[in-house]
Amino acid sequence: MNEDIQFILDTAKEAMDNAIKHLEKQLVNIRAGKASPSMLGSVMVDYYGSQTPLSQVANVNTPDGRTITVQPWEKSMLQEIERGIAYANLGFNPMNNGETIIINVPPLTEERRRNLAKQAKSEAEYAKISIRTARKDAMNDVKKNEDVSEDLKKNAEIDIQQMTDSYVKRIDDVFENKEKEIMTV
Repeated sequence: MNEDIQFILDTAKEAMDNAIKHLEKQLVNIRAGKASPSMLGSVMVDYYGSQTPLSQVANVNTPDGRTITVQPWEKSMLQEIERGIAYANLGFNPMNNGETIIINVPPLTEERRRNLAKQAKSEAEYAKISIRTARKDAMNDVKKNEDVSEDLKKNAEIDIQQMTDSYVKRIDDVFENKEKEIMTV
């Protein structure tokens, strides 16, 4: 196969891989009932004037399936961490006992589960858009390439479409698993 075509295919594959990785990362932040330290992954804390991820100023643990504990490395950070959790608007009510912050993760209602499933679905749709964009870019690059015969172009377009279909299928599988996880009581 022509080097230019191979480069286009590799670039498209890399873009599609990144779309899947991004989707998986986004789905981790959508809670499925069980407490997990990753639920606080988006929390930023004002650490001496700069916005810092919570994981860099405290230990985040889950002693059980319904509780998250945040143990700051500096006691003076308790207020800032509480503020950061509240500001992240995750629907949690942090409690401060002077040493640690304790967050009770309430069980999900049926309506909340449906909303989380919709949120997961929209993340999957964004990933599919990224896949289709990568396909479009690759197809355009193949068409623009004048050093390649028409047969090679057609074969490359078929390869790109097959790659796109397999990645869309992977996105559907990832979403179905997450939806099952969310809807399981």
